[in-house]
Amino acid sequence: MLTRIVTVAALAMGGVLLSKQMKKNRGSDTSSSVEESIEVNVPVSTAYNQWTQFEEYPRFMDSVKEIKQIDDRHLHWRADVAGKEKEWDVEITEQIPDKRIAWRSTSGVANGGVVTFHKISDSTTRVMLQMDYEPENMLEQVGDAFGAVRMEARGNLQRFKEMLESRGRETGAWRGEVTQH
Repeated sequence: MLTRIVTVAALAMGGVLLSKQMKKNRGSDTSSSVEESIEVNVPVSTAYNQWTQFEEYPRFMDSVKEIKQIDDRHLHWRADVAGKEKEWDVEITEQIPDKRIAWRSTSGVANGGVVTFHKISDSTTRVMLQMDYEPENMLEQVGDAFGAVRMEARGNLQRFKEMLESRGRETGAWRGEVTQH
């Protein structure tokens, strides 16, 4: 039993040290980033329209329990992060129909990013996700070092693709524009 505890502690510490070294190599001691993309066999407007349906995210984002849209620019998120329920608020900083949606957290879990939509053909769209985030504790840092957020992002995009392609249409749309201040 003691050997198992020592082994787990050593692996965890090794993960933290690896994470810190990786961040140091990237020039950051606290934040991490992930970039993933997927091709979805729907027109760009369909992919974009579905992504604007923020309250639908729990249907394809495994760890997201609930999103409440407060107004055109503000959302409240509730999700499991490394096995712990967390909540945070998000501001949509830019939204250009069929092109991009950018955000940043304003409270709670520190994160921000952009999703862009690229027309490959009339019936195929590349959805690209770029996100920066700050692991808050040792468990999140270890998960970060082993690519947990990257794997979750990849899985979320795959489920988005499957959901949208199986349905063939979006569940709704918001075509308004949000510009940066």
